[in-house]
Amino acid sequence: MSNRAVPITGKDQKKMRAMLTSFLAGGAAALLAGGTQAQTAATATDDSVFQEIVVTARKRAESLTETPTAISAFTAEDLQQRNMENLADVGKYVPNLEINRFGVGNPAHAAIFIRGIGLQDHIITTDPGVGVYVDGVYLGRQMGSNLTLANIERVEVLRGPQGTLYGKNTIGGAVNIITAQPGDEQVTKAELKVGSRARVEANVYTNTKVTDKLAVSFTAAVNRRDGIGQALKVNAPEDVGEINEVSGRAAAKLQASETFSLLLTLDAMNGIYGKTPTTMEVNNPNGFFTGTLGLSESLLPANPDDSNSNHAELFKQTIQNRGASLTANWELNENLTAKVLGGFRYTHYTGGLDDDQTYLDLESYPERGFARQYSVEPQLNGEYGKLDFVIGAYASDEQGNTNSGPTVYISPSGYFDLKQTTSSYAVYAHAGYKILDDLKLSAGARYSDDHKDASAQFDSWTDPSRVYRSQSWSATTWDVSATYDIAKSVAAYATISRGYQSGGFPPRPFNGPSYFTAFNPTFATNYETGIKGVFFDLLQMNVSGFYTEYTDLPLEVSQPSATGFNTRIESAGQSEAKGFEVEGTLKLSRAFDIQTSVGFIDAQITAVPSDATAIKVGFTPALTPQWTLSVAPQYHLFLESGTIDARIDYSYRGKEYGQSANDSYNLIKSRSLFGFNIAYTPAQGHWTAAVYGENIFNKRYDVGRLDDAFAGFTEIIRNNDRSEFGLKATYTF
Repeated sequence: MSNRAVPITGKDQKKMRAMLTSFLAGGAAALLAGGTQAQTAATATDDSVFQEIVVTARKRAESLTETPTAISAFTAEDLQQRNMENLADVGKYVPNLEINRFGVGNPAHAAIFIRGIGLQDHIITTDPGVGVYVDGVYLGRQMGSNLTLANIERVEVLRGPQGTLYGKNTIGGAVNIITAQPGDEQVTKAELKVGSRARVEANVYTNTKVTDKLAVSFTAAVNRRDGIGQALKVNAPEDVGEINEVSGRAAAKLQASETFSLLLTLDAMNGIYGKTPTTMEVNNPNGFFTGTLGLSESLLPANPDDSNSNHAELFKQTIQNRGASLTANWELNENLTAKVLGGFRYTHYTGGLDDDQTYLDLESYPERGFARQYSVEPQLNGEYGKLDFVIGAYASDEQGNTNSGPTVYISPSGYFDLKQTTSSYAVYAHAGYKILDDLKLSAGARYSDDHKDASAQFDSWTDPSRVYRSQSWSATTWDVSATYDIAKSVAAYATISRGYQSGGFPPRPFNGPSYFTAFNPTFATNYETGIKGVFFDLLQMNVSGFYTEYTDLPLEVSQPSATGFNTRIESAGQSEAKGFEVEGTLKLSRAFDIQTSVGFIDAQITAVPSDATAIKVGFTPALTPQWTLSVAPQYHLFLESGTIDARIDYSYRGKEYGQSANDSYNLIKSRSLFGFNIAYTPAQGHWTAAVYGENIFNKRYDVGRLDDAFAGFTEIIRNNDRSEFGLKATYTF
């Protein structure tokens, strides 16, 4: 099927008018009001057509318009134009998506929230609510998920439960990162970016066809930038907010025959960072720290980006990522294709926080951990006339550890150590059938089984002996959907899906072994309808509306006490989220267009169990802004010598709570960010040079707030993406 949308004819307009009135009126108003999204591919150079992305969200290549789910997709050109260097940058431009990266002070951490579902923590005993996949391989840990986006072919963000084809830990959605694969073309591409704060980012990609059957590609990248603050009380190894990364990726594709191929990929990344910008504010002058131990805001540095912490070791945060995958594709016949995907992921990190941010030795947590994961997924894809299907199985094994100490928090000071092994198995099937030329029905189901063996040891316990826990969970999830082609370039869809996330164990049970008990699995049922396509050869727009119900949604609650910084899970008995999303491109002329998006969500807890103490009915889950907007006007100046492409990017995230235990001290204010990119590409197209600016008004904003009522202060984690201006260039050999 062609990937180019076809303009709507007069006959098509009559057919779709009644069905589109409400969608188009509301969506166009939202689009013109503000917000942006690059769900389309690069701007088309033809006056009459839009170019559309082919996605693999349903384990097969298909047009984004044909896929009955809300998807945002970014091409390599989108990533370049918007100056997206990591996954956290993607979170600025997708409706109802929030990506936070303050976990244990390490910028390599990515807490991804879609439609109010995610996980703030990174401890081995907890799992994210949004799955991240690299070339189909699941990344089980949030630490290390804030990947550098060098030579990426495409990033897809799927919103809503993906319980059938993805399954594991995707009740909020999924993020697919698709890397550039080896091809037949002999090409080398070099990119260089230099900017303020001594920014130097460079990467080289080369693709070579070694023989008629073997092609290889290599990517090497470096990324460094000075910090935004300094350590004032100690000789720290890194400045606050400093970035130093080195990464590489290698891939080899063997086309053994016309019907059988093997693809091997290897990747590695080492990162050394300064501590995340952090400060605090007193919320109770009579708290234990503020009233008894002398903690006050007068002990903070005059520049809030500097640090008075006396723990030099916490100024250096590290990450090591290693990955490998092997994909075998076998075209059994013209109707059937078999695929087996095997994956390996390894992450090791060090980090830590000094919560009080002063030279008083009150509250600090140096930490280290690792996770090692193996997975395999066989699939069978088929297409017989009006029927298409995929059948598959999944198995994974993960081992990991979180170790912290020596911990400083009143008394006793010491260590805690958590270990966990997780085994997951699943089988699934999904099929679609065109019952009419314009109407396709799809359905799928998945059975999942998860088993966890966890152990914990805390020096703060009266008996510090290691305790062991085991628990198993299983569930059947499903989805049904209908897609109706209103016109050649417009499709409407409706879907109902059921998602599942296994239970787990609390991350920091300082209060004692009795608190180290399993919490329940989470179930989500999502009702969604939407419309996608090109309208009147002027507006490419995707609109979705959703209503989701959750049972036993796990919400983290941190309640420090004399025994330590206790973090447990309170399960919201019932909760719901409803809202809408609009994404599109308004093409006013060949030279001028506006990419835009808007997201709205009303998420709240509707029932709580009797033993809940911090979560209340009516509370909003953490990191869930009600409004998310972005808008990007683009102007293309076509010259005889080449093209100048100029764009301005604006993104907005409304106010949100840093914790699910809502109170005024945890409230994070709204933020607006502006950036620009002006690029020149000569007619021959071998190189591009650009000037850029990010956060051009140097907005300082909170990305996390944690109220410590016992101590009497609120810890505040600040953004690290301060203003940056620079030059960048790309040259293709």
